[in-house]
Amino acid sequence: MRLSDGTLLNRYWDQSAEPREESYREDVAVAARATNRPAADVYRNLRAAAASGWDFSSRWFVPGQGLESIRTTALVPVDLNCLLYEVELQLARTSRLRQDKAAATQLENRARARRRALLRYCWDKKAGWFLDYDFEHRQPSPVRTLAGVLPLTVGIATPAQARQVAAGLRRDFLKAGGLVTTLSRTGQQWDAPNAWAPLQWLAVTGLRRYHETALAHTIVGRWMALNEQVFRRIGKLMEKYDVENPTAPGGGGEYPLQDGFGWTNGVWLDFQRSVPQPR
Repeated sequence: MRLSDGTLLNRYWDQSAEPREESYREDVAVAARATNRPAADVYRNLRAAAASGWDFSSRWFVPGQGLESIRTTALVPVDLNCLLYEVELQLARTSRLRQDKAAATQLENRARARRRALLRYCWDKKAGWFLDYDFEHRQPSPVRTLAGVLPLTVGIATPAQARQVAAGLRRDFLKAGGLVTTLSRTGQQWDAPNAWAPLQWLAVTGLRRYHETALAHTIVGRWMALNEQVFRRIGKLMEKYDVENPTAPGGGGEYPLQDGFGWTNGVWLDFQRSVPQPR
């Protein structure tokens, strides 16, 4: 999508404006609570949020309101565009290896333009955080989430911005068991007190990239300890965890907590390799 000045960025979208097939009854119930908007608009935004992976989170809601206020398609997600920036760079490198200089140059130009746009539209100096951009209201979203670490992960943040993000993580997001996903308690699974292994890994990777190694090491230690404590108690690794209660798996959302997730296993193994081993 293009912003008012012609800048090209991406958002989550779904061609369908019908309830999700896997959650038809739930979506109809949500739309029934949204008395001030068409049901089709609610359905499209629910589907777009499901495509994001963050289904569901106060990140997508009108601040202070519930799921019926969901407006995913009105936001330019900072993490999605960081991932696309990285994809453009990787494709450019591949094009150069294939001696396709025209394609490589085009992709590099796209990546540079996306980086400039992210720094312009998604960095909030006052908040000291990278935020989703609300293009309908032409301002950054007021909702801080752990998606704000992605500019560090892919290396587009300035050193000063990285220091501010690290300070915000330490002050607001770091809990007894690792980094909480958002600062709001809504009962949705991508909100407090829940935490997810991929977001821990992305944060740690970004912090290490900007030499915030002490904070990265703290997160690794707390997350691994949480995983291990829950494993000793219930005998399995889990999809998500409650980082405010470091003996508990996560909860909330539309479906039962899932056992033994590949991303939990993979992140634990990667973190375990990164911890200095005793000789």
